[in-house]
Amino acid sequence: MQRGRFPLAELPTWCMLNNITFAGVRVADIEGRGLGLVAEKHLRRENDELPALLTIPKELILSAATLDGYAKESKDFRELLDAAGRQVENPAPYWGDILLFLLAQFILSSPDYKGGLGASTAWTQYFKLLPTEIPVPTMWSESELSLLRGTSLEASSYEPAVSAKLIALEREFNRVRDAVTQLQRWNELVGIGGGITLNDWILLDAIYRSRSLALPNSGESMVPCLDLVNHSSPATAYFEENAQDEAVLLLTKGANLLEREELTIDYGHDKSAAEMLFSYGFIDSTSPAKNIVLPVESMDDDPLAKAKLYVFGSAPNLKIVDSDTGIPRWDAPFVHLMCLNDEDGLCFKVLQETDGSQHLRMFWQDLDVTEEAENMEIIIRGHKLCRIFRLRAITVVLGMIQRQLEALATVDEKVILVESERPHIQQAASQLKTVEKDLFKRIHQLLEHEQTELFQDESVTTYLAAMNGTQQDSTDDEDFS
Repeated sequence: MQRGRFPLAELPTWCMLNNITFAGVRVADIEGRGLGLVAEKHLRRENDELPALLTIPKELILSAATLDGYAKESKDFRELLDAAGRQVENPAPYWGDILLFLLAQFILSSPDYKGGLGASTAWTQYFKLLPTEIPVPTMWSESELSLLRGTSLEASSYEPAVSAKLIALEREFNRVRDAVTQLQRWNELVGIGGGITLNDWILLDAIYRSRSLALPNSGESMVPCLDLVNHSSPATAYFEENAQDEAVLLLTKGANLLEREELTIDYGHDKSAAEMLFSYGFIDSTSPAKNIVLPVESMDDDPLAKAKLYVFGSAPNLKIVDSDTGIPRWDAPFVHLMCLNDEDGLCFKVLQETDGSQHLRMFWQDLDVTEEAENMEIIIRGHKLCRIFRLRAITVVLGMIQRQLEALATVDEKVILVESERPHIQQAASQLKTVEKDLFKRIHQLLEHEQTELFQDESVTTYLAAMNGTQQDSTDDEDFS
């Protein structure tokens, strides 16, 4: 289905009709950055008296409340939402419902649309202004995705971040298709053979992820015109909601912008390079935030692996965070749990309640620590083998980092860039590798140093000697018999 077009020259009229007000700023096409906001005059804020630069009415904010309101006004959208939306199992609240709303606007705004699905909305026209290409990895080609090999976006052998997202989107799209089979008009457009394809659904997801904002009251939302403001760190403006629940853009205190200079907001100064690339399609090289998140996999030979994962209750990760001093730190709560076994004092029991229900509980040294699964590093500190436990954890993390460094090195040697690849995609992938490789190398060096010190610790050498002696005695007895 073709996308409708909304010339930028018509945006001021649309804003006036929908009570969106600009004060000293305007939307402009900025070279190399797409649409953005620029100052129409010299803007300077030294106190709190400067009015809002941009004000968007509450009813135009695309949020959970907006969806409910639109569903009450549109019988056709309510049918779609009842059939295919309101899925409580969605990982992000209202994510699927908002995509259904965007899907409806896509159809209503298309020149191929023949009518029959009710009246359009203000968003129907605005949707035509949104980009048709967004450089997030879920919209990269296969050859472009190969540039991510070895990075945290392709870290897990069984569920890389990008491919997992694409699999989830395809599953969700198929679920929507199945759900509308009894809705003739929606089925003709969305069902198999209709005008809407999986690629359109992937685009809608990219639009939402790259343009949504976390508003103080409305939560995760899309806000027309405000979503055109580009990112920088530090930013010259920020957004909030006023007493009337309108979304407003305000100049940062101390900001000083000349005429035609671009205004920017901060998309998240604490987001990692991988997060920025995954959600927005670019990496801010000036951002101080440098961290990496890798999935942690259980040991294949651990008989308690499933029980540990069940009690832990969330996806186990290793997080590596840089610091202002250049000395990174790591945090991996599940690693400390996975390095313990029954011989150390860890055990699991199924407890039956008086009502007949059963619950799996985790015990450490006969103490129920089921609710403290994420704090095992602290709990085991007083144990006589705590240095051994620390050594085990460091060895696991070192192995993970070593594999990442080897993968990055292999990719550097083997990846051949083809002419069809977009330069900005190549640049973004290269930036991600550079940032992550540097952080991997520094944390690897620190962990190697700590591992060496632990191997020299008296409690560790005594324990290892005893273990080696036990294994040797066991081997000798077996040979003798």
